[in-house]
Amino acid sequence: MPEFELTASPSLEELAAITDALSAFNNGDAGPSERQPLAILIRDTNGKVTGGLSGFTAWGWLFTQMLYIPDTLRGTGLAGNILAKAEEEARARGCRGAWIDTFNPQALRAYLRQGYEVFGELEDFPEGRTRSFLRKNL
Repeated sequence: MPEFELTASPSLEELAAITDALSAFNNGDAGPSERQPLAILIRDTNGKVTGGLSGFTAWGWLFTQMLYIPDTLRGTGLAGNILAKAEEEARARGCRGAWIDTFNPQALRAYLRQGYEVFGELEDFPEGRTRSFLRKNL
């Protein structure tokens, strides 16, 4: 019988054992993901990264994990420009769709303006908010 250990501080090696095993299973089940990181960085005049987009492409989809626009640049259309640039790269990589999630109402409006549509919601995540899952055909 296997033993179970609950931990709030797994090592990188322990996490890699899970990730590697699941990746191998998924590759055999669904085919190779061809996962590639994708980032678009916003730099200040000193070259310091102050925001941007972080995500990856896999199985023909772009997933935007994080998109942060510094306060001083919000409302300038920069989020839309960054998303468009990521989508352009995703299409060049052969992707047919993009998805993202958020619980920020301002970000939700920005994604909807870019042509994303809500395909799912998780209420009270975090409490008092709704986490929206959005997709877009590329």
